[in-house]
Amino acid sequence: MNLKEKVIVVTGAGDGIGREMVFQLLAKGAKVAAVDIHDDRLSETMRMAGTLSSNLSTHVVDVADKLAVDQLPQQVLYAHNKVDAIINNAGIIQPFIKIHDLTFPLIEKVMDVNFYGTLYMTKAFLPLLLQRPDAYIVNVSSMGGYIPVPGQSVYCASKAAVKMMTEGLYAELLTTSVKVAIVFPGAVGTNISSNSGVIINHDSSKDKSSSFKPMPVERAASIIISSMEKGKTRVFVGKDAVFMTLLYRLMPDYAIRFIAKKMAFLLN
Repeated sequence: MNLKEKVIVVTGAGDGIGREMVFQLLAKGAKVAAVDIHDDRLSETMRMAGTLSSNLSTHVVDVADKLAVDQLPQQVLYAHNKVDAIINNAGIIQPFIKIHDLTFPLIEKVMDVNFYGTLYMTKAFLPLLLQRPDAYIVNVSSMGGYIPVPGQSVYCASKAAVKMMTEGLYAELLTTSVKVAIVFPGAVGTNISSNSGVIINHDSSKDKSSSFKPMPVERAASIIISSMEKGKTRVFVGKDAVFMTLLYRLMPDYAIRFIAKKMAFLLN
């Protein structure tokens, strides 16, 4: 996809990868509708966009609120007259506790934001995207959508649901003008923990057990946007995502035990 003059909706645009994607898309000549639940963070995104902000609109929406999401396409059309692509990036993690100790309200919140939020956005914008000669749906899953992470079992389930829904959507839209991509980020240096209300008491500087360091958000955003320009349908962000996906395919039991050992320090 040639991004110049394209109108792209980005969720989770108030921070992290989402905010960085907004900046990089604007720099490539795209027009962006930035979506986030936090008004103050969207205002900061607008301020940081500087001279490029003339091509940016902000929309305070909780993607887990179906009625609010259903109204969003008309708001974006009012601001930009068309929609060419959506990037479903918004997501939260769960507290690092086992399923046994996880309350149903927390379970429902994770599923509502990660899976239903992605589904609501896809359903709301798909009719508009099908009218465009060249359109894109990019759904962000996770390495956890491939391999289970103890203490994040429901989060992983929500991202696995995003994976399967997106792959099914890809098959359903093969004969249309709408491309569909699924993104699997590994460890990226975002604020997803604090944004999700999760407190992690861990000094990462003392953890020498992993050779994979969090990828800067700028690099992660660049990989996702570059994949759109190249028309890719499956995108792995980070060496850890590539490595763990391959390991899980070849030796699933070993891969699960490997991750469990690495994450043991986070479990109560």
